[in-house]
Amino acid sequence: MGSAMAALGVAATFVWFGMVLAISFLEAPLKFRAPGVTVPIGLGIGRLVFRALNVAEVVLGAAVVVAVATAAEYGASATVASVVALAALAVQLIVVRPWLSKRTARVLAGDTEGPRSRAHLGYVALEVVKAVALLVAGVALVTG
Repeated sequence: MGSAMAALGVAATFVWFGMVLAISFLEAPLKFRAPGVTVPIGLGIGRLVFRALNVAEVVLGAAVVVAVATAAEYGASATVASVVALAALAVQLIVVRPWLSKRTARVLAGDTEGPRSRAHLGYVALEVVKAVALLVAGVALVTG
């Protein structure tokens, strides 16, 4: 059971890490460079993609919690890094996403003149923290 939990922890951590890199740092900025993608269209796509990403992150985060909690061979660095990643996700979902959703709703309703949301910078900063924490957690989980 221990090695299965260890494998689950490693797999879930690196899949989560890969999803954050691929979506947050590749897809999100690149979609606005595609021909014909306006800000409202890009925001509509982003809203769908990030909602799906966040659901996947919650599932993967739960798998990491189960793995780290049940596999005795993990050290403090794996636990701390996992907690940091989960805390960053929680702040994104509970605090930052609602602010971003309000601005996105206004833009999709036609209000393109309002000020840009600073919440986006907070979300990006939390994505960086989360990515680094997941990388550290993944390496710590692999090395035991």
